[in-house]
Amino acid sequence: MSNAFFQVPTPINEPVLAYAPNSPEKTALKAAIAEARSKVAEIPMYIGNELVFTDKKIKLSPPHDHQHVLGYASEGDKSYVRKAIAAALKARESWANMPWQQRAAIFLKAADLLAGPYRAKINAATMLGQSKNAFQAEIDSACELIDFLRFNAHFMSQIYTEQPESSKGIWNRMEHRPLEGFVFALTPFNFTAIAGNLPSCVAMMGNVTVWKPAYTQIYSANVIMEVFREAGLPDGVINLIYVDGPEAGDVISRSW
Repeated sequence: MSNAFFQVPTPINEPVLAYAPNSPEKTALKAAIAEARSKVAEIPMYIGNELVFTDKKIKLSPPHDHQHVLGYASEGDKSYVRKAIAAALKARESWANMPWQQRAAIFLKAADLLAGPYRAKINAATMLGQSKNAFQAEIDSACELIDFLRFNAHFMSQIYTEQPESSKGIWNRMEHRPLEGFVFALTPFNFTAIAGNLPSCVAMMGNVTVWKPAYTQIYSANVIMEVFREAGLPDGVINLIYVDGPEAGDVISRSW
């Protein structure tokens, strides 16, 4: 056990790349788009330590190019919502007991991956899956999501640092603990950054999450999960499912 008071690196806004002609970032992005369009991806749900493939598929096509197929996502039903909840609750205790600085380190690593080797991939996925142009994707799926992760780690450390004042002879102390149960993150189609932020900001504070993105954002959501897993996020902390809204909502609303 360490006796140190840890401070996360001071965050600054991620610089927006220009994608000028013949720039390294433009070359990398065009290559990532070509790579994504050259294959048909099979996209699983992420439940606990399993990559879940089902027989029922959701076709993923660019909104601006309906004839092209980017891939197929495995759609689940109510049973997969229950499995995701069970996986989250199984991971809850060990994740909640992990030192906060270790939780922060995982998401700071995810930010570094997005700023580096995954930048072109997440931008390409957003351009293809959500019809954004290069500049819109750069601001959203790269810079804003990177900023969310880095600033949230900083804000977490501030929350934990703030303590109540004490009268003479008294030492008031406050500890923060995660919520009971799990958090359901229902994310929209239009911003990749919001889709990555809603499940991760609560997870950073020690909570476990069941994440259901809009079907039209699945393609880039899958890349976000790849980043989180590579950054070292333990299985079951964030569970990514593709289930019809009313079916998912029925299970979630009864899971009190």
